Amino acid sequence: MSISARLFELIRKQTPGGDTAAVSDLLREGMLQDDQRERLAHDRQILEDPKEANGEIEREAQRQLREAAETSLRRLHVIQRGRCPQCGEHLRQHLFATICDSCGWNAYDAPRHGSVRVHLAGGSEVIDGERCYLLKDGALLLLRNDVVVARLQPSAVGWVEYIWDPEELDQRHKEVLDRLTISCAWCNKVADPETDGFHMVQVAFGASQERHCFCCDECYEAFRKMYPARVHRNCYERSCSECNLCLKRYEDEAEGIRTLAKDHMREKRRPGA
Repeated sequence: MSISARLFELIRKQTPGGDTAAVSDLLREGMLQDDQRERLAHDRQILEDPKEANGEIEREAQRQLREAAETSLRRLHVIQRGRCPQCGEHLRQHLFATICDSCGWNAYDAPRHGSVRVHLAGGSEVIDGERCYLLKDGALLLLRNDVVVARLQPSAVGWVEYIWDPEELDQRHKEVLDRLTISCAWCNKVADPETDGFHMVQVAFGASQERHCFCCDECYEAFRKMYPARVHRNCYERSCSECNLCLKRYEDEAEGIRTLAKDHMREKRRPGA
């Protein structure tokens, strides 16, 4: 049983009748550290008119939450369109990481079930943990069992290694495939990249490169017959790394799930949606 589950069960037993609302209140209270709860109690005591003050605090909190949500949404829309939210340049979008070549802005996934290993400067020692966080001052917080076990100054850190379990990577790939659908460029049916006959091709009929996916050999050949590539370009047979005759939108990578373009993936509709 996880720590959160054990905590919930313990509070539920201590709450008369196991009232869910009461449990939720206690859990929210429990998310604060001891010194934070003390400051919270002190702030409440110094308010002269609790009802009026709480009303103003609630309105201010709602305003800040709305502004934060709007800011976050704007950033996500910029990232979704392949642009860096910091400098506006193009992003390199990988399956589990998004990186800007221009300014270095990045966002990436860390292992959910793996661990993190901090190699200290000099390479003589390592510290293992479950999660690490980079603070604004450059210091590194290392957590193990939800407890901060080390605070490392920038000068003490050599590099950070994420230990990925191969089974977790396979599960992540499966989750992406289950969550997204790819339409065949010829028949418009759902194309499964794990089935035999699936094809993906990058073709530039005009000035810019486009990526197309096909559910079977028949659809791929029909598309090629209907839309033959230009003679001097020969996109169907020529590697993109050897050609500079169009404006490239995609990298020339080996076929695999991470090569599938995000603009060919659509979220599955929920039943009744």
